[in-house]
Amino acid sequence: MQMRPKIPTTTSHRQAGLTLIELMIAVVIVGILAAVGYASYSNYIVKSKRSQAEACLQEAAQFMERFYTTNLRYDLTANGDAVSLPNTACVQDMRGNYSLSVSTVSANAFVLQATPNGNQALQDTQCGTLSLSQNGTKTISGGGTVSSCW
Repeated sequence: MQMRPKIPTTTSHRQAGLTLIELMIAVVIVGILAAVGYASYSNYIVKSKRSQAEACLQEAAQFMERFYTTNLRYDLTANGDAVSLPNTACVQDMRGNYSLSVSTVSANAFVLQATPNGNQALQDTQCGTLSLSQNGTKTISGGGTVSSCW
């Protein structure tokens, strides 16, 4: 008795690959991750530009203190010229995002401001304009807290 090999009568081939539903689920998951990632990235960019403005304010305050030690006043030079902030690399780097200015100045006091411009002004509503005075007082114009913005 000779045995013949058994030939399958039904085909039970399973195709490898993804169904349309599995593919759509993967696309939805990637979309959700991208949305969360983009929001975090945008928040990070706003905070990093704000940190740069804070550093520039502190650099400008150091300039004002050096100016005071030379002239014994914040507002005028020895020959009567008004004080103006130098156009440093820090100021150049934050151009378009913040503008640095001396908001008030007298012989014994000053207040420096970094005012947000463009997209930074639209996205950083919690902090707004950052200010720094001669005694180190830090203020903001937005609805957040000074400790969270500085």
